[in-house]
Order: sequence, then structure tokens, then C-alpha cells
Amino acid sequence: MKGKILCTLSIIGWLMSGCDSQNKPATNEGASAVENQSADTKVDQKEVPVILFFGNSITAGYQLDVEDAFPALIQDRLDSLGYQFKVINAGLSGETTSGGLNRIDWVLQTIPDVFVLELGANDGLRGLDLEETKKNLLLIIDKVKQANPEIKILLAGMRVPPNLGKDYTTRFNGIFPAVASETGASLLPFILDGVAGNPELNLPDGIHPTVEGHKILAENVWRVLRPILEEFQTL
Repeated sequence: MKGKILCTLSIIGWLMSGCDSQNKPATNEGASAVENQSADTKVDQKEVPVILFFGNSITAGYQLDVEDAFPALIQDRLDSLGYQFKVINAGLSGETTSGGLNRIDWVLQTIPDVFVLELGANDGLRGLDLEETKKNLLLIIDKVKQANPEIKILLAGMRVPPNLGKDYTTRFNGIFPAVASETGASLLPFILDGVAGNPELNLPDGIHPTVEGHKILAENVWRVLRPILEEFQTL
């Protein structure tokens, strides 16, 4: 159930530099159960496989209660189906792939069995160097594989608006299939499919999903995640 979410590393930021600094703070700000875990708690975590969601404000559930963000909804789905997995939400609002690369070693204090990587949107919206974006994603995945060579990885793809230029947009959209192909990760082509561009499913900023939007994100993720989980003998 929702109470089984082990931790949320969600700090209010902006998905893009133009976001309104007057928006109310998210109710999941500053939660960080991992910092205070005892050795016994860390042992308990590994009694069941761990699914680690590592991303930006989309994963963190910007301006929502953590229970309404899609990782929590995935935990609810797992529990309802009797799947023995523990979800960790390591989303951080405003995170870029460079920030994620700097943060991944700390997050890997808990070694996951399944790693869901949702980063890159902020790189695109800020017009960052796409070669660096791809390199950072590859390095993050490499670090995760070093921590657990048997890990299963799901890469959540993102798209950027066409106002950044056709060449940049095309190159950005091609990063995620390329990274998935090079690393063997399972690919969710576009995590915001069915949500992006729909004002009824996004907050007033037009970027971050509402509670209803996160329900669709959870369905998008589940379609790709479920076959991965079924590979585990615990199911």
C-alpha cells in the first residue's frame, strides 16, 4: 500500500527555468527516510526486490502528495496483485542528467533490483548539450550495473516541444532509443503519452501532471514494467 513507499527524495524546484517561483511547495518536500535508516531496516528492504524510481519532478510528483505520484500508484498496483516488491521514489524536482549522475552514488546506498530511469526533460527544456545528456544517461546506467550486474533497467523516454528547433528536437527524441539499445534497457518511448498537452491532466504550468495525469503515467509505466517484474521468480 501507499505506506510501503520507503523514501521520497523530493525537493521543490523547477522542471524548466521559466517555471513560476510562486507556486505552492509540494507536500512531499524534504522527505528522506533513507538518511535515517538503521542497519536492520536496510536488511529488511532486501527481503523483497526493490524497484528504484530515479528521476526529476515527474517522478517526484511535483506539487502533489507523494501518495498521488505514479511510483506510489505502481506500489499500490503491486500490492493489489500480490507482487512482492518494494518501491523507492528517488525523484528530485529540477534534476538534470548531470545532477542525477552526481547523485546516483548516494542513492545507491540501497541497491535496487529494478531501476527506472526518468531523466532528460530538464536538459532538453534548458537546451543543454545533447551529447552530454546521452553520456550522462549512459554513465548513470553503468554505475547502476556496477552496483548490481543482474539489475533490470527501464528507461523512460521524454520529448521536447518543437520550439527548440527541428534539429534539436529530433536529436533529443533519439537519445532514449539509442541509450536503450546500447545498454539493453527496456524502453518506455514517452512517459507522458496521453498526458502532455492536455490542460485537464496538467497543473496550471502546463508541464507537470495532475493527480489524474499521474494515473495515466502509472499505466504507461506499468505496461513496460510488468513484463520485467514477471522475470522474477518471486511472482
